[in-house]
Amino acid sequence: MAQPRILILGAPGAGKGTQSANITDEFDVDHITTGDALRANKDMDISDMDTEYDTPREYMDQGELVPDAVVNAIVDEALNQADGFVLDGYPRNLEQAEELQDMTDLDVVLYLDVGEEELIHRLTGRRMDPETGDIYHVEYNPPEDPEVEARLEQRDDDTEETVKERLRVFRDNTEPVIEYYEDAGVLERVEGEQAPDEVWEDVKATIEDAA
Repeated sequence: MAQPRILILGAPGAGKGTQSANITDEFDVDHITTGDALRANKDMDISDMDTEYDTPREYMDQGELVPDAVVNAIVDEALNQADGFVLDGYPRNLEQAEELQDMTDLDVVLYLDVGEEELIHRLTGRRMDPETGDIYHVEYNPPEDPEVEARLEQRDDDTEETVKERLRVFRDNTEPVIEYYEDAGVLERVEGEQAPDEVWEDVKATIEDAA
């Protein structure tokens, strides 16, 4: 089987990172995220793009958002360098979905479908160990060491108010992307509220059927 070209979609907390890691191991493909692609190409020459700066690094150093046109070019470059891939975190809006159509032919578009109540439960239950940066969950993945448990902190972006806002932004921007692929007849919904191993079985079978 040729190395598949996979797009994975899902709200924050849907499990994209976990399943992308499984896909990378099982199918020997690159895991491409916009953040990683930006960091890998931050010195790319964009002087021909009529942008304020000549490299993505300058936007990042200034704490400014890298323009869509630059993100598109960087994702295109990352996809061209990969034999197969799982793309995670792009496209975030309809315009980017249309750009992606011109960049590559996808074998499968996965959507990890998780209800809002469950997403809030997953995200607000996350805790970080400030000494190691390790992430735990108060219910699903508590630390075994009581000392670690005692020093866990909730990150600012995991409070209920912030989580609800993140999910609202996701709905506003990315739900049109889900509809775009659904209307094209290529979206494969995976029930994301199952146990991670069960989600993986469905993801794996869906990719094998499509590739």
